[in-house]
Amino acid sequence: MAATERLYYQDSRLLEFDARVIDLREREDGAVAVTLDRTAFYPTGGGQPNDLGTLGEAQVVDCIDAEDEGVLHVVVGPVPQPGDTVHGKVDWLHRLDHMQQHTGQHILSAALVKLFDAPTRSFRVLAQQCEIDVELQDPTDARIEAAVDLANQIIWENRPIGILNVTSADASSLPLRKEPARAGDLRVIEIDGFDLTPCGGTHARATGEVGIIAVRSWERAKGLTRIQFMAGIRVLNDYRHANRTATEVSVVFSAGRDDAPGLVTRLIEENKRLSRRVRELDQIACRVEAAELLKEQVAGGSLIVNKIFPDRDAESLKHLALALIAQPKVIALLGSRDGETARLVFARSTDAAGDMNAAMRKACEVINGRGGGKPEMAQGGGKNVAALDEALRVAQQVVS
Repeated sequence: MAATERLYYQDSRLLEFDARVIDLREREDGAVAVTLDRTAFYPTGGGQPNDLGTLGEAQVVDCIDAEDEGVLHVVVGPVPQPGDTVHGKVDWLHRLDHMQQHTGQHILSAALVKLFDAPTRSFRVLAQQCEIDVELQDPTDARIEAAVDLANQIIWENRPIGILNVTSADASSLPLRKEPARAGDLRVIEIDGFDLTPCGGTHARATGEVGIIAVRSWERAKGLTRIQFMAGIRVLNDYRHANRTATEVSVVFSAGRDDAPGLVTRLIEENKRLSRRVRELDQIACRVEAAELLKEQVAGGSLIVNKIFPDRDAESLKHLALALIAQPKVIALLGSRDGETARLVFARSTDAAGDMNAAMRKACEVINGRGGGKPEMAQGGGKNVAALDEALRVAQQVVS
């Protein structure tokens, strides 16, 4: 079977075309893949996702690069038959987004090489943003923003972008930014006076079509610097979302948008101070509460306090347990329904018998959770809140 002629190689703006069906194959998932003698649909590859669109009356939901066998168009709907001539139409906004991200990556990667001799080792277009893994030593916000500034300068100069089809011999004499991934003739993307890179993806005709590049974040990953960025339409959508979020926060504080970060910081610090004070008061209250609880339950030679509380976190349970076991011969088996989670804290006085760790393991089996500790004290939790009563009953059997 002859390979598919790839029309997108010469014109990334070609969105409609006619082609002949040369093969059909049914996939394991039951979908049908159509192979054409020519196509403008870009298949997934080189970090760039596939195009979407229509093929006749059918929806193209995926495109797969089968290399020498051609491009497989996975369709949903009426399937054309071998020999049929069909009209293909590529979804323009989907294509434009990928063109902006891919071309933006070329520009940003070239900027990182020119400024810091930091080559890009991998590239991915994700649903919300893009990622490049770069050999950038000593990354800082300032260095990465310098590369972004240079990239945007190149975009706003609206430099032309061309396609060169060269032999491997010709390629060896060109100042390519990266080594070709395969042997033989090459398709090289040229950004006028700035970048020359072998690539099979779809790209803008001029850098201005990318619009703008913005970096959202970066981190060290596997010995490289991973940069999360976006270009074009995605930057506008991200700004709208970020601006809406910032405005909503500022309304809560009855302040201007730019004043909100300082107010949030102050609120967080105040909350930390109040939380510390609440914990201190909780410890005092737990001592009083412990004295009351010790009057309620007696079993054998030890006082066993077996009780479940609503909406009590693990730290408060621990405060109460410590207050209880400050008294002689006390065993505290405490549980709490903390939202959708069952919390457990088991503890005993130094002169009381029983293995709290063993009791915790048995109790956690009942609530489908995990926990552990020492013979003197153990903590745990699980998602089966309804089984909390049974868990404490099992725990008391272990320690009694």
